[in-house]
Amino acid sequence: MIGYYIELALRSLKRNPVLTALMVIAIGVGVAASMTTYAVFRAVSGNPMPDKSSQLFVPQIDNWGPAGRRNGGDVPDSLSYTDAMALMREHVAKRQAAIYPVSYTLVPGVASSQPFTVRGYATYADFFPMFEVPFRYGNGWTSAQDDQRANIIIISDSLNQILFGGANSVGRTLNLDGRDYRVGGVAANWNPQPRFYDVNNDNSFADSPDFFLPFTRAVDTQTPTRGSNNCYGSTGRAPGWDGWLHSECDWVSVWLELPDAAAVAHYNDYLKGYADEQTRIGRFHWAANVQLFALPAWLNHMQVVPPEARVSLMVAQGFLLVCLVNTVGLLLAKFMRRAGEIGVRRALGASRRHIYVQFLMEAWVVGVAGGLLGLMLTGIGVLGIGLVFEPEIARLAQIDLSLIGLTLLLSMAATVVAAFYPTWRAARVQPAWQLKSN
Repeated sequence: MIGYYIELALRSLKRNPVLTALMVIAIGVGVAASMTTYAVFRAVSGNPMPDKSSQLFVPQIDNWGPAGRRNGGDVPDSLSYTDAMALMREHVAKRQAAIYPVSYTLVPGVASSQPFTVRGYATYADFFPMFEVPFRYGNGWTSAQDDQRANIIIISDSLNQILFGGANSVGRTLNLDGRDYRVGGVAANWNPQPRFYDVNNDNSFADSPDFFLPFTRAVDTQTPTRGSNNCYGSTGRAPGWDGWLHSECDWVSVWLELPDAAAVAHYNDYLKGYADEQTRIGRFHWAANVQLFALPAWLNHMQVVPPEARVSLMVAQGFLLVCLVNTVGLLLAKFMRRAGEIGVRRALGASRRHIYVQFLMEAWVVGVAGGLLGLMLTGIGVLGIGLVFEPEIARLAQIDLSLIGLTLLLSMAATVVAAFYPTWRAARVQPAWQLKSN
């Protein structure tokens, strides 16, 4: 019977090509608008570490006090060097890493090549196992090398391709700002989106970093941060590098791995105790104010998803709803024009259930056609999404099998739902009235 109903649907749709085309276009355009904006929203709101997001945390310590919060609103997003190093020394978490973005001028070993700028991060050895960074060659450095301020560097696969043609470069030497660094490993393609460990520096959707090197080495060579440097309350600090390090400037991020609820509670207690101690010794002149964010909560707190992505998605969903309302009207007009046909079918023994199945099947065929059109328009929309969103966000929106399947499913489901009221009206047609009037 399904094949028979599909045949009836195709015949009916062919009888009114203009009406059919209007319905298909309405569904296709509405679905395409929704799925194009959804492709962007999905890309920027995904979980970058789905298997460990509940174990990764960001500590925050208020080192500015109520006056600083009035100016900036919340507790500072980063930590001062003093606080970050205090947390690193205690090592209360299973794994922990302080991080800050840096940049250098790389001088290639080939005389004919020009120096160029490379951007990366200064961090600690725990960064690599904590964030499950994959390696093509070699591996990360050790905690002992953190303490030794070792001149070791981990480079990206793309930088390795530029410098060494993709070969195993472990043990080779790079010159950054006139200093030599030994390559300890080559990270495989790894650039989680959003780049959760650096969202406070507006690098959420940037290209993959070129390198990683020890935090202690970067501080030892007096490498300034390439990210934010918030210095509220640091007026009158001592001059020079040491003055900056020991000021209340906030520029260091710290990430923790806390495997269970007990570890989280323990670290919370430690964090509060540390802030209370700073108040007791006179560094802070306010009640302890600390926070501990899990990865998903941190991304929400930092509002990583661009507001325009949310607004665009809501507008597109509203547009799809308008398209569906128009489809309801078109289907109602189409079905009620066939009241005589329905009356004859009912008089010949068709039940209301048969009428429901027939007309819902016809709506399903319209949904399939609208889905195919919507899929084509979604592809065009994704290609042109750069006209609306910034390039680093636009390039994340991609068409894959899940988006194709979801587009077709949404089109068919939306059309069938839109057909319920017109089908109900059609099934309520009284055959006796139709036979008398015809």
